[in-house]
Amino acid sequence: MKRVFFTETVLRDANQSLIATRLPYKQFEDILPTMDKAGYYSVECWGGAVFDCCLRFLGEDPWVRLRNIRKHMPNSKLQMLLRGQNLLGYKHYPDEIVKMFVAKSVENGINVIRIFDALNDLRNIEVAAKEAIKRGAIVSGAISYTQSPVHTIEAFAKLAKELENMGASTICIKDMAGVMSPAEAYELVTAIKNSVKLPVVLHTHCTTGLAFMTYLKAIEAGVDVIDTATSCFSGGTSQPATETLNYALKQLGYDTGLDDSILKKVNDYFKPLRDNYIADGTLMPKMMATDTDALNYKIPGGMLSNLVSQLKAQNAMDKFEDVLTETPKVREDLGYPPLVTPMSQMVGVQAASNVLMGERYKNISKEVKAYCLGEYGTAPAPIKPEVLQKVLGNEKPLQGRYADSLAPVFESAKQELADVARSDEDVLSYVLFPQVAEKFFAERKAKEEKIVRYTISPVEK
Repeated sequence: MKRVFFTETVLRDANQSLIATRLPYKQFEDILPTMDKAGYYSVECWGGAVFDCCLRFLGEDPWVRLRNIRKHMPNSKLQMLLRGQNLLGYKHYPDEIVKMFVAKSVENGINVIRIFDALNDLRNIEVAAKEAIKRGAIVSGAISYTQSPVHTIEAFAKLAKELENMGASTICIKDMAGVMSPAEAYELVTAIKNSVKLPVVLHTHCTTGLAFMTYLKAIEAGVDVIDTATSCFSGGTSQPATETLNYALKQLGYDTGLDDSILKKVNDYFKPLRDNYIADGTLMPKMMATDTDALNYKIPGGMLSNLVSQLKAQNAMDKFEDVLTETPKVREDLGYPPLVTPMSQMVGVQAASNVLMGERYKNISKEVKAYCLGEYGTAPAPIKPEVLQKVLGNEKPLQGRYADSLAPVFESAKQELADVARSDEDVLSYVLFPQVAEKFFAERKAKEEKIVRYTISPVEK
């Protein structure tokens, strides 16, 4: 009997895609011991936008969050998503930071690290992959799937082989926009299976309505692991439902290894949370709907929810369709980068700026300029010369791997935070998100001082 493994995403990508990663740890702590018994291949619970949102919006230390999940799920493989040389931030970091971050992630409880580069520039994956292997983690080398004149089946199969040669334990096809059709999935999985001897993982989203069919055809082609979300947090811009695929695959004669009764308990737990997010407006109906226009503008779920939040904050939701139309145009201008973090944010923000300013490239973000300089790696196709000229002027793009030009920063950051940082993890948080981390450290200190004041007895006073 063929085995198909499941990675559960409700603790990371499912809620990132539907509610912009606004799920606090305390809301799901009680269900973790139950989830630990479900039989998942792995539980994706960290990385992606979790780190940033913990510090920025939830008032949580992401490292403490990870350790707590590990404590309550001792039998599960905990998985994270890592953006290669970007780590979990929005720029490239020196190799020493990449190595230390990977080491600390494993030390704090991570077992599986899915590593990708937004441009599929494997020079930006190598350092993180080698360190993860050194630390005993399972490295899932990820291919950022997209469609363009330069993204072909042959090119993706070649990338898979290079990832295998790099030491990856599995190959993940990361379809962040949910645009892979069943036929394309069958063809691509078959090509990669013929190219490498490793298990193949498929990650997609329900955004366009293709995902369930895509998974079934991929499984027919031999895919080994699929990403799914407990059903009340599935669909729309999230992943297909865990329970539905478990039910269907068992009827088709596949072994999933999942416990149906545990899956029900997990879903029953998250249903009231989902309903509360709908009631307070955090989870908008648009995020749960099928949108076939995504087959054109290629926007992934997390990007879509953040774009909606951005336009709502500027009272510009009437420009939503215009921004969606502009997005593929900006992507083409910039050499067809896959729309995955941080490229999705860059392209989305630039598209929104072009629409809201009423003039294309009137305002250019520093991130887009850095991309055009080559700081994020090599663009899949040449950037349009007229755009390059407008962005860079007389500046010349960089040669070689940008991270090679970055000086070590950990020790200087540690000294700078001498009276604030309590661990190397604190220093890493600061290196990735300086202003956000400083604010978090100050609030943490104030909260602890307040607790101390309230716990002093009248006699002690």
